[in-house]
Amino acid sequence: MSNNLAFDFIINRENNTVQIIREFNAPLELIWQAWTKAELLDQWWGPEPWKAETKTMEFHEGGFWLYAMVSPEGEKHYAKTNFISIQNEKYFSSKGGFCDENGTINPAFPQNLWENSFIQKNGKTQIEMLLTYDSLADLEAEMKMGFKEGITVDLNQLDELLLKLTK
Repeated sequence: MSNNLAFDFIINRENNTVQIIREFNAPLELIWQAWTKAELLDQWWGPEPWKAETKTMEFHEGGFWLYAMVSPEGEKHYAKTNFISIQNEKYFSSKGGFCDENGTINPAFPQNLWENSFIQKNGKTQIEMLLTYDSLADLEAEMKMGFKEGITVDLNQLDELLLKLTK
């Protein structure tokens, strides 16, 4: 994969948002599947050495994704995202955060609204992610937990998976 693909990470503290723009050298259909199918998500979501392990995936409006981040030692931290709006191969929004193994959100941790837009151009696919937090304190807490570093690794792992899938 090309190393000169677009990657922007913009924090707006006035609006409690993080905007991420990331380009991939792969077709839109494949990128969409990588974000919406558990068997593919589990291969790239979660920065190494951690791995995602889906417990339940119901990708439809009103559905949810319940998964664990699993450490090399087997330690599990659960998260849940509830799907709000979906436009096939164009956009989806979701809201979620850390939870217990049954999907009960833990209000002690930040939650955010994710809005993902998928745009195909010149044989590449760009994803524009907008994360909106309930407060600046929540945004800052997630950044201190290493969100930027983690999502950067995740997206690089997605690049590696796409390379395998397009061979």
